[in-house]
Amino acid sequence: MTKILMVCLGNICRSPLAEGILQFKVDESKVQVDSAGMDNYHEGELPDERSIQVADENLIDITNQRARLFEITDFKEYDIIYAMDNHVLNKLLELAPSKEAKEKVKLILDEVFPDEELDVPDPYYDSIYAFRNVYKMLDEACDIIIQKLD
Repeated sequence: MTKILMVCLGNICRSPLAEGILQFKVDESKVQVDSAGMDNYHEGELPDERSIQVADENLIDITNQRARLFEITDFKEYDIIYAMDNHVLNKLLELAPSKEAKEKVKLILDEVFPDEELDVPDPYYDSIYAFRNVYKMLDEACDIIIQKLD
């Protein structure tokens, strides 16, 4: 089984959407998906209501998710760790305890735009339209991730 972790800053906007999208599209007997945040601002909370709304608009329920903090043990637990932006990517690489751990960390939009180092913008201080835009970006990246898993 392949284990994939999606990571953003607070684990309430981008990474819960990424987790929900990928989980919805994969065979759960072959791929396990989770998400986490680099900061504990929202630990234990539901995803942002706008993330829940956008997921729901796309027939995905993410209300079973709760924000959690990324832990060093996640490097051992997961096969692939996707960062939503370069800030998170750099923090993950700083925390990585080994070369093998660093090799697990990837920028999610590199799946769509290889080597362009593009961020999924944080929609937290923006409108529902920003959340819909983030959904589209993550949906495209997840489709490519699935192709690579097959």
